[in-house]
Amino acid sequence: MNCPVCQGQLRSGKTSYTISRNGYHLIIDDVPALICEQCHEPLFTEDAVRLVQQMIRGLDARRQELSLIPVAI
Repeated sequence: MNCPVCQGQLRSGKTSYTISRNGYHLIIDDVPALICEQCHEPLFTEDAVRLVQQMIRGLDARRQELSLIPVAI
């Protein structure tokens, strides 16, 4: 399989996934992916994408709960 960006060769590996969203920043290291040897573009596996999306949904819910905590002086 070739990279959809540059047509380089893909190899199995792990990389980081980073997202900034809804008032938080998330960095997950060692996410399984196919990584282009030429441009280093990662292609994440379906399982990895599904799990990362579940994590993000959970963080979104927790972030919303956090914003509801009253602050008293």
